[in-house]
Amino acid sequence: MDGSDYQGEQCPQFGRAMHPYFGLDPGFANLNHGALGSVPRPVARAYERLSEQVEANPDRFMWFEYWPKLDEVRASVAKLIGASPDECVFVPNVSHGVNTVLRNFAWNKGDFIMITNCSFDTISGAAHNISDMPPHPTVSEFPLHFPESYSSMLSRFRDHLRSLKVKQAQSDGDASKKIVVIMDSVPCAPAVLMPWKEMIQICKEEGAWSLVDAAHSIGQEIGLDVTKAAPDFWISSCCKWLYAKRPCAVLYVPKRAGDLGHAHAADYQVRYVCDVVERYIASPVLVALSFRAFLGGEEKINAYCHQLALAGGRRMAEILGTSMMYSAEDEEGYNLNMANVELPIPSTIHLSLELMHTFQDKLINEHNTYSTQFYHNNKWWTRPSAKVFNEIEDFERLGRALVVVCKEITDKFGK
Repeated sequence: MDGSDYQGEQCPQFGRAMHPYFGLDPGFANLNHGALGSVPRPVARAYERLSEQVEANPDRFMWFEYWPKLDEVRASVAKLIGASPDECVFVPNVSHGVNTVLRNFAWNKGDFIMITNCSFDTISGAAHNISDMPPHPTVSEFPLHFPESYSSMLSRFRDHLRSLKVKQAQSDGDASKKIVVIMDSVPCAPAVLMPWKEMIQICKEEGAWSLVDAAHSIGQEIGLDVTKAAPDFWISSCCKWLYAKRPCAVLYVPKRAGDLGHAHAADYQVRYVCDVVERYIASPVLVALSFRAFLGGEEKINAYCHQLALAGGRRMAEILGTSMMYSAEDEEGYNLNMANVELPIPSTIHLSLELMHTFQDKLINEHNTYSTQFYHNNKWWTRPSAKVFNEIEDFERLGRALVVVCKEITDKFGK
């Protein structure tokens, strides 16, 4: 049994018994799926069948079979995130969605694009690219320094927004000045659940646009209701936590967003009809949702992954002789299915491409395991992710590997 046909089966216990349902190397301890996702075999097989269907008659698929499939997928994903199907479109990834939104604004002199120091590099890059072009809206970076309480973060967030409004009032630019705030629901590093719904409300109160990079939300954050949260734009990756075939993301554009000045975002699906090569990969999302139902649904999946992430993170901290980012009494509310564990590397050793390549080479090629490393707030951290095929032993194995690798890193780069 390779796990590709699970119909009629009883879902096994989460942990190693789930391995047949995924295409994992049996010797690989995968704790980095928060970055790249993990595709279940049923989803991979569905993609292969769909690819054959496309190649059998591309014209029939393009003009008669594709759109009904897409409408069905949009309806299912819209229900999961609490939106109308007409407000959801599929894009290859979150960066693509953010770029699409930013390039549909009619920018003016004196506008601001607000990012954070934890924004993903392609997202901050998109903001700076827009700023480099006339009329040169200004990029403003809001600093995040974890661990930090929500109350402190929200207070500083409002103050930062208001400071931008003061600058706009004092400038001689166009009267129709805007602030577009790009916020994370869960930054890639550190993996901390942000108070993004409260941040959206602050944006409304201060007259700013809210663009949520929710790459890590769908499939990890339960009880999503974007209609209630009411962001102006919201984009989430379907291939990180939802088990969809990569690349695939959903872009939520509420009807109230209207015309940004260049094009109606609601027409996006029609305007990009010719990009069917990437668009048709959205269809296997239905199989991913069906497979998640087979596993027991969103609450069961995420309850297991959440508790394992916390327990695994604590166990790694014990092995490494370090600590989690948040204290034991706080970590429950600030973490979803990823942990942030401090690494025993001196803060005087700074981030470099050579150092990151050394981490990857040693962990992947010598220890056959991996989780993302990052430098934040003058400390080194790792971000292990938990999924239904993981057990505490995977975290212990990664912890032991990091003991060795961190010493090698310190010896090599600490001179």
